[in-house]
Amino acid sequence: MNNIIYTNKINTSLGEMIAGATDEGLCLLEFNDRPALTKELDNLKKILNSEIVDGEHELITQTKIQIDEYFQGKRKEFTIKLNAPGTIFQKKVWGVLIDIPFGNTRTYKNQAARLGNSASIRAVGKANGDNRIAIIIPCHRVIGANGDLIGYGGGLCRKHYLLEFENKINNNFTLFE
Repeated sequence: MNNIIYTNKINTSLGEMIAGATDEGLCLLEFNDRPALTKELDNLKKILNSEIVDGEHELITQTKIQIDEYFQGKRKEFTIKLNAPGTIFQKKVWGVLIDIPFGNTRTYKNQAARLGNSASIRAVGKANGDNRIAIIIPCHRVIGANGDLIGYGGGLCRKHYLLEFENKINNNFTLFE
């Protein structure tokens, strides 16, 4: 194993997160108390043929700055280089997630339709759940067809907070632009 995934903690208003980066890009940003975190780290080690080391990395430093700006309401888009390994389908789903504008939501059905297969709602939901880069790949912006908040690895309370926060920021910016 020659590759290293550097990890470090990021404190946010929603709790502690862990960021992981390789020289190829940010590969992890998760809430530290997510039940699937250990499994995600093990999978990343295998997929990237890497060892995990606590430490700093330029991309983690950039992530800390941009996440802080996000929670201050100063950043709506992220410019962090990503390294999100996955299947072709997962990568397509995550690409469609990144296209959801700040402060907006889409349904799982809408996401499936954007991928060209309205019947793939469950597969889209599973790929959303497999996203290892919370907030930056904004899976929190996907909701049920009836408007219910469903399916967020960081917890539904955090999903609710993020959606309300983004909506509030959007309304504030709209008032003053």
